[in-house]
Amino acid sequence: MEEKKISSSYIYFFGAFGGILFGYDIGVMTGALPFLTHDWQLTNASTIGWITSAVMFGAIFGGALAGQLADKLGRRRMILISAILFAIFALLSGIAPDNGQTYMIIVRAFLGLGVGAASALVPAYISELAPAKLRGRLSGINQTMIVSGMLVSYVVDFLLKDLPGEMSWRLMLGFACLPAIILFFGVLRLPESPRYLIKNGHYDEARRVLSYVRPQNEIEAELNDIKETAAKENQAAHQVSWASLLNSKYRYLIIAGVGVAAFQQFQGANAIFYYIPLIVEKATGSAATNELMWPIIQGLILVLGSLVYIWIAEKFNRRTLLMVAGFIMGLSFILPAVINWLIPGTSSMMIVFFLCIYVAFYSATWAPITWVIVGEIFPLSVRGRAAGLASSFNWIGSWLVGLLFPIMTASMPQEVVFAIFGVICMLGVLFVKIRVPETRGRTLEEIEAEETGR
Repeated sequence: MEEKKISSSYIYFFGAFGGILFGYDIGVMTGALPFLTHDWQLTNASTIGWITSAVMFGAIFGGALAGQLADKLGRRRMILISAILFAIFALLSGIAPDNGQTYMIIVRAFLGLGVGAASALVPAYISELAPAKLRGRLSGINQTMIVSGMLVSYVVDFLLKDLPGEMSWRLMLGFACLPAIILFFGVLRLPESPRYLIKNGHYDEARRVLSYVRPQNEIEAELNDIKETAAKENQAAHQVSWASLLNSKYRYLIIAGVGVAAFQQFQGANAIFYYIPLIVEKATGSAATNELMWPIIQGLILVLGSLVYIWIAEKFNRRTLLMVAGFIMGLSFILPAVINWLIPGTSSMMIVFFLCIYVAFYSATWAPITWVIVGEIFPLSVRGRAAGLASSFNWIGSWLVGLLFPIMTASMPQEVVFAIFGVICMLGVLFVKIRVPETRGRTLEEIEAEETGR
């Protein structure tokens, strides 16, 4: 029986919904953690760090596994599997046994497999279905969907905060299964990626899928382009290994792309996203459970910043945006420590004000541009492996920041911890200036030809 035609709007909506799901699960622990910490009487900073960062630890492996399995099982099928993982382990998080720290860490690590898989699969799936004229803005749109998911989770946390006893954090974590269920049933109707179909010899089916999202007169030309690209990638895959990434011909671009991905996380953004109620608690003395309006404020700034990026994306050079924003982000982290040293007794809320400035510039630049550069900078012959390596370093940075931040703030003043992140921001600016080539307005072939010829 012939498959019914699926509208392009439906396809793009559920691709975007994957970003919302990803963001929701990243953000939900921000509001749940203060209640969980209070309910289980958690005082060990290392345990708090592990519970929070376990998702990122699992995501390190989820992204890598998903990339390998998607080539064998298909993008659509792997998105369905990641949605199932989301739903199951979100529910298991919500029904954790009392004082089940080890249980929670293990369950959230498995949940991270789904998070990492979704972060790798959803943008790839949509980019393989979207027409070329839309691909340039996809990174910004995907980032907007992710931060919108984070904002939704912050709002849900705020609405559930007054429930009695342990019900608040259990429902916060358990409700993460709802967007996963919506994604699963939405993706059931989606077609497979035409690129995957062509790589596996299903040309007629790929032609039918393209008919959903392309004018009739463009289908054959795109089919031929995909066939040609797939043939080149297959040839490249047989000629390179992981050791090829160290080849002097590619090393400059590999270091640039992987370095930007690593700096994006080591700059400390996730310390704010995961711990803002606890940061405000430490700054003001007010209970973290009463400070759940702050994540919503941060979420609104994130969404607005991502929209600003969509507006400025093709108006300014990538390097310019990263360096200017990185410098301001570094100052936002360093200035509170300097001011507090020069003028002791300055308002404790000063650090929160500067964190808002950091989030605004981060969300409009480093958050989306990192993935634009990763998509543009790697040579075709090593693109798959290099992009996977960049993603792994990004998740490793996210995990380490989530794990170490509570340990660091337990042993030194918050202002000093953020000043350390500020220094890393400045080093990131220096790295971009010295190591990262400009990619805006240049084809992938031009970038590869010029930079590998160094």
